[in-house]
Amino acid sequence: MALSAIALNCTLKSSGDEASSTDAMIAVLRDAFARHDVTLSETLRIADYNVLPGVTSDEGEGDDWPRLREKILAHDILVFGGPIWLGQISSIAKRVLERMDAFLSETDEKGRMPSYSKVAVAAIVGNEDGAHWASSQLFQSLNDTGWTIPAAAACYWVGEAMGSTDFKDLDQVPDKVSETAAMVAGNAAHLAGLLKDSPYPGQEG
Repeated sequence: MALSAIALNCTLKSSGDEASSTDAMIAVLRDAFARHDVTLSETLRIADYNVLPGVTSDEGEGDDWPRLREKILAHDILVFGGPIWLGQISSIAKRVLERMDAFLSETDEKGRMPSYSKVAVAAIVGNEDGAHWASSQLFQSLNDTGWTIPAAAACYWVGEAMGSTDFKDLDQVPDKVSETAAMVAGNAAHLAGLLKDSPYPGQEG
């Protein structure tokens, strides 16, 4: 069964700026997913778009979220990537989560949100402690808005405290990151396949 994935890069940098460590981590997962015949079709760098503040799916003129939302929901797996700033997920990541809050009121006749039967995993980078806290923020919010989180759903790298090395600057991907990416991709692909074949039934009657 063919499965597709899309990635969100919630770095604070636009594409015209310097390279992103979040992109580097997403690339590790992209390669891991490919080994399970899952195609990561594109990475949306949210800083390149005008995602207006709010909690609806369309905040009006100039809002780029409606078309991003359409792209995201057209895929089976969401790779939610972002950096740690001040010990937590980036402000851009929080903006995306706030916009997904609209899913709560967009249920179908069986009470299912648009994200039901779709899987989400995390790709997190940073130079301080915070990967567990950032993933807990992400996973609770994503689960609240209908996404399914597989076992071992976070692939992350954090550098030395007070250090200056970024993930993108490493000479090679650490073995532990590669091993974790393989587990994340395998579990997510397995779960997404099951849910695509047999979606959540929702409320009966």
